Amino acid sequence: MTRLIAAVRRYPIVAITLLVGIAGLALAFAGQETFARWLVSAFALVVAAIQAWSMLRQLARGQVGLDVLAIIAIVSTVIVGEYWASLIIVLMISGGEALEDYAAGRAERDLKSLLDRVPLQAHRYDANGEIEDVPVDEVAVGDRLLLRPAEIVPVDAVLESAESSLDESSLTGESLPVDKVHGDQIWSGSVNGHSAVDIRASAIASESQYQLIIKLVEEASASRAPMVRLADRYSIPFTIAALIIAGAAWAITGDPVRFAEVLVVATPCPLLLAAPIAFMSGMSRASKAGVVVKGASAIEQLAAACTVAFDKTGTLTSGVPVVIRIQADAAAGLSENDLLGLVASAEQYSSHVLAASLRQAASDRGLVLQEASSASEIATHGVEATIGGREIVVGKPAFIEQRATGLERTNLSSGEAAVYAAIDGRFAGTIVLRDELREEAPETLARLRRAGIKRFMLVTGDVHQTAEPIARELGIHDVHAEVLPQGKVDLVKSAELKPVIMVGDGVNDAPVLAAADVGIALGARGSTAASESADVVILVDDVSKVATAVEIGNRTVRIALESIWIGIAISVGLMLVAAFGFLPAIVGAALQEVVDLVSILNALRALLPGKNRQLKLK
Repeated sequence: MTRLIAAVRRYPIVAITLLVGIAGLALAFAGQETFARWLVSAFALVVAAIQAWSMLRQLARGQVGLDVLAIIAIVSTVIVGEYWASLIIVLMISGGEALEDYAAGRAERDLKSLLDRVPLQAHRYDANGEIEDVPVDEVAVGDRLLLRPAEIVPVDAVLESAESSLDESSLTGESLPVDKVHGDQIWSGSVNGHSAVDIRASAIASESQYQLIIKLVEEASASRAPMVRLADRYSIPFTIAALIIAGAAWAITGDPVRFAEVLVVATPCPLLLAAPIAFMSGMSRASKAGVVVKGASAIEQLAAACTVAFDKTGTLTSGVPVVIRIQADAAAGLSENDLLGLVASAEQYSSHVLAASLRQAASDRGLVLQEASSASEIATHGVEATIGGREIVVGKPAFIEQRATGLERTNLSSGEAAVYAAIDGRFAGTIVLRDELREEAPETLARLRRAGIKRFMLVTGDVHQTAEPIARELGIHDVHAEVLPQGKVDLVKSAELKPVIMVGDGVNDAPVLAAADVGIALGARGSTAASESADVVILVDDVSKVATAVEIGNRTVRIALESIWIGIAISVGLMLVAAFGFLPAIVGAALQEVVDLVSILNALRALLPGKNRQLKLK
């Protein structure tokens, strides 16, 4: 009963239409046909007047709609005495909003499911080691928290306990649990396994991973207006065609009833409903794949895109250089592990991007890092440290030459970088690193080509020596290296083949992501600025999702167009049947409801995975 009352309040015209229909039928069965006719006709004309006023307000805002056909159909059926048909048209128009809400609700289900999982409380240890429940917004960085079995991680944190297993499916789409050990980063929104664990907050709630995703989803859910543009392209031609067929039927037969019968089956609900439902379904499908599309206009642009421009570091490459070889100097009497261990120990005191990679390489080899009795970093040059009584210097070759003898420079291939080391004033060796191409990058570009992308660009701030090998390996011929952020914006804006998709992940990518026709930020765990500037945010660290986004865009727009054309084709067919007098008005009105249902069901196909076929809108 509660749901029924809520439905009546939400859709009062539907409820009144049904009541008028029941009252009209009761009068007709009681032999009061005239009263039934006046009741139904008067109500239908009132609804037509309301629709006409709404249409005029839309026209004043420069929006051309399809309401004129429905209004003419209601008025004409009332005039020719087909008042029951006019009531069905009213029900169809008012019920269309309810159908759209239902279908949109089905499409938004996956988007909104995130909102239902927002953590509200955290179990925090106080100064005495006692546990207190506090609102998640009160958790500060460094707070120690208890995470009970099957609970949602409230904020980004570091695991304090020895180990745990977490479900990260709401963040990454990966259904398998992820094992974590002491010191590992865990993300808010993850679900703890079967054992209680201690964690230490590494971010406040508003800056945590899950809250960022929630913000992106809310932005996507708030986008509505551009969805109907696709149908609007067909509104005027469809209206003109319907009026021509109806007018011709009246003129040829001399029977005004034919005019009404034609317009009854020309009511435009399929055009009004199909596009928005398909777009919401596509956005929902994308969210299930780990891709948040912030607006329906981005779906259209993804489907129409001809050019994709990529940043390099962290986008086409992993963004984390890896050690590929260690060259210990024979005269120093060190093994590869000895050299790596000393270098990584010194790099504990460096903030350089290569320092983390060196420490990780040592950890992968099971090497234990040593503490320094003193250490200092010389920005952009290197680090000096005293470890176990030995003076360790790590950095660029020029930096080493000033502090040691016997330096031997190593030959580097394109895309490689070297870290030089000296011990006690004597050159000790070189460690070579390379930022490797992402494993999924080649197949991503192949999928994009199959999806209809015609041109690829590599736009990066790195030097040509680093950028060219990556571009060559991927078959990208349009390479722009050593480009500043403003230069990236200029390149994207001047691209010949539009629309242009820009894919990036860093703070310096924010301007170009905003300037592109579609900006795609790779990984919501990266720069907040990039995520906020982008039209599409990929929630997982996987560049192949760029191809997934384009494929979903293609499929969504194709299904929207199919749904529109199915509605148009069936309506035109029914109009022609009605024009020859084979379709009474009340039967035509009922059949039009079937057309609506077919269009809606077809539009909902965008929720489902399917084979991608190239589609480019002109």
